[in-house]
Amino acid sequence: MRTNLLKLFVFTIFFVAISNRAFSADCPPVRDKFVVVLDAGHGGKDPGNMGNGFKEKDIALSIILKIGKELEKYDGIEVVYTRKTDTFVELFERGRIANEAKADLFVSVHCNSHSSQASGTETFVLGLNRNDTNFEVAKKENSVIYLEENYEVTYEGFDPNSPESTIGLTIMQEEYLDQSILLADMVQKQFTNDLKRKDRGVKQMGLIVLHQTYMPSVLVETGFLTNNQEGPYLNSSRGQNDMARAITNAILEYSNTINLNLLETIAKDHPADDLPEPAAPASQVYKDVVFRVQLAAGSKKLDTKPYNFKGLHNIEREKEGKLYKYYYGETSDYLKIQQLHQEAIKTGYPASYIVAFKNDNKITVNDALKSRLK
Repeated sequence: MRTNLLKLFVFTIFFVAISNRAFSADCPPVRDKFVVVLDAGHGGKDPGNMGNGFKEKDIALSIILKIGKELEKYDGIEVVYTRKTDTFVELFERGRIANEAKADLFVSVHCNSHSSQASGTETFVLGLNRNDTNFEVAKKENSVIYLEENYEVTYEGFDPNSPESTIGLTIMQEEYLDQSILLADMVQKQFTNDLKRKDRGVKQMGLIVLHQTYMPSVLVETGFLTNNQEGPYLNSSRGQNDMARAITNAILEYSNTINLNLLETIAKDHPADDLPEPAAPASQVYKDVVFRVQLAAGSKKLDTKPYNFKGLHNIEREKEGKLYKYYYGETSDYLKIQQLHQEAIKTGYPASYIVAFKNDNKITVNDALKSRLK
């Protein structure tokens, strides 16, 4: 009898230890601050593009400082800048700043250029160049390394002019791709819905500055300085305030979505100067995609009543092979499923995770989110 009790005691301690370890791995301790690194493209001896005589480096810095000024009003957000003045910062140094800050987000702001009257906004995440147009943008942004000393050593032979060189850039950021796409899509929606700017979409591109960071990261092209209407607009106070407001709102929307528990203490009554209060999180509906939260899987067939699932309602059971899988929630809205996932974790399912289906076939969440890429 004592032997059985001892075995039961040891098993219980072992089970609790494993459960706690799983919980700590899936639910890291709540941090005091949501850290955002703001990166103004170019600077110093690197002016960026000079479309219509305007300086990309100055416009990007102005927008970044306006974003930072607004975010700094929130107690739950810490802002880190890669530069706050007209200085040259090497690409690897921008990544180092973000990594050392243990940032939750990296946002780089730029202005576009083209030989035509191309116009519109686009936001990039790290990935393979899908077409020649994207590759030309990548070459332009990555060519900054030629202004750096010892760039051959720093970037280990990377050649901005070689499409093959960009393939190796995508590996480190793969685990952050879905969150990067989510933020990029929020930025584009702000530009399109609020500012009525032309939407050039969310795109993947091999960018060194994004490759250097180990967190969700985006590069925002706010418009074309070479366009006869967009150039003067971006060079104006109004245009820079507009862009800063849109990007700020997207960052706040993202932070509230991804870190619902981190920003509960954010004040709601800050004065907004030139920038209005952020909009409430919008929906993020993915056509023909259904998201669910998978709570558990096992060979035992359970009744889907709340008493079997810690009080959660609307549980669905499906048999896959020899296993029964139990799902909570069903929606095409990615923001909604993340809220349901947080609810599941709080209820007692720390190892639960989001799954995606398309036409009743299971696909990866990354593939579901990539469906919005252009």
